[in-house]
Amino acid sequence: MYRNNWMVVREDGIRRPDGSAGIYGVIDKPQYALVIPLDGDRLHLVEQYRYPLGLRRWEFPQGTAPDRADAEPLELAARELREETGLVAGKMEDLGLLDVAAGMSSQRGRVFLATDLTEGPHEREHEEQDMRTAWFTRAEFERLIRAGEITDAQSIAAYTLLLLRER
Repeated sequence: MYRNNWMVVREDGIRRPDGSAGIYGVIDKPQYALVIPLDGDRLHLVEQYRYPLGLRRWEFPQGTAPDRADAEPLELAARELREETGLVAGKMEDLGLLDVAAGMSSQRGRVFLATDLTEGPHEREHEEQDMRTAWFTRAEFERLIRAGEITDAQSIAAYTLLLLRER
């Protein structure tokens, strides 16, 4: 139905369990990586304009590499962290797998915890030039979630994976 460098939108003919025919719309996107940069009690987030929402949103660094769809998730995570924040992690730990929107998209992503961080210059893509970054304490981060100021589902789910790891 539609294709660009970041996604393919397709419509599949399906057969339902009762035997009737139907259609299913699917958005195919490459795998993504999300990184939780953690320094003691501080989390590093990025803020950018999200066109579909018409809003600026705080979230953890995350992204895809459409031109390198076969990239290893750890490599993709390190790249996204460096590009968006300038941070380089001495240690990256895989926290788990997330599905973006399983009812309409095939996209899946790995969540990584980045620690032992070194700061350097960011290497943002052209579309990310308006991006801002900031450190937040965990208490501030959780307050912003409760207040509806952080609403990115992947970031909230990733934080849950971090909390479960720490139990």
